[in-house]
Amino acid sequence: MHIKVDANECEGHGVCVDVCPEIFQFEGDDDVVKVLDPDPSDPAIREKAIRAANLCPAAAIEIDA
Repeated sequence: MHIKVDANECEGHGVCVDVCPEIFQFEGDDDVVKVLDPDPSDPAIREKAIRAANLCPAAAIEIDA
């Protein structure tokens, strides 16, 4: 699994940060979410990342299996 956020699409809603703070985080005053661990190995974290991607209002999170 590989996770990335399309900076051009991210609108900074922060839903992903709420759902999976282990992977997604805002840095400083930036309104674009950063990916802390693009290749998580923990199945529970992977599940949360998928849920966060599905809940993203801007569909800015891409997950490659």
